[in-house]
Amino acid sequence: VQLQASGGGLVQAGGSLRLSCVASGRTFASYTMAWFRQAPGKEREFVAAIKWGGDTTYYADSVKGRFTISRDNNKNTLYLQMNSLKPEDTAVYSCARSIGSYYSENFYYAATSYDYWGKGTQVTVSS
Repeated sequence: VQLQASGGGLVQAGGSLRLSCVASGRTFASYTMAWFRQAPGKEREFVAAIKWGGDTTYYADSVKGRFTISRDNNKNTLYLQMNSLKPEDTAVYSCARSIGSYYSENFYYAATSYDYWGKGTQVTVSS
């Protein structure tokens, strides 16, 4: 499985970006997918996750109401729509595939619950 994230860039505070993550292989639709981010000097943190059917989503409190995770299983693609961006959203954003899709919510907040990671895409928000 290979994951390729794209869509990052430089944006002013209050602006929007849409990240995409394309997955290779036929099993994309069977797994919970997520976005994580890592800012310089900080640990990687959970951003959002979406279960295989797309009907269940989870968000970090810091992005709730501003970010929307979605997926298109026909295109093997995961998305992250980011609105009302803040300078503190600046980070490298990576997509990841979970080890399964039948766990409780808290399971998906941990990076250790994911076994495949894509190379990240840089998001920089200027003030």
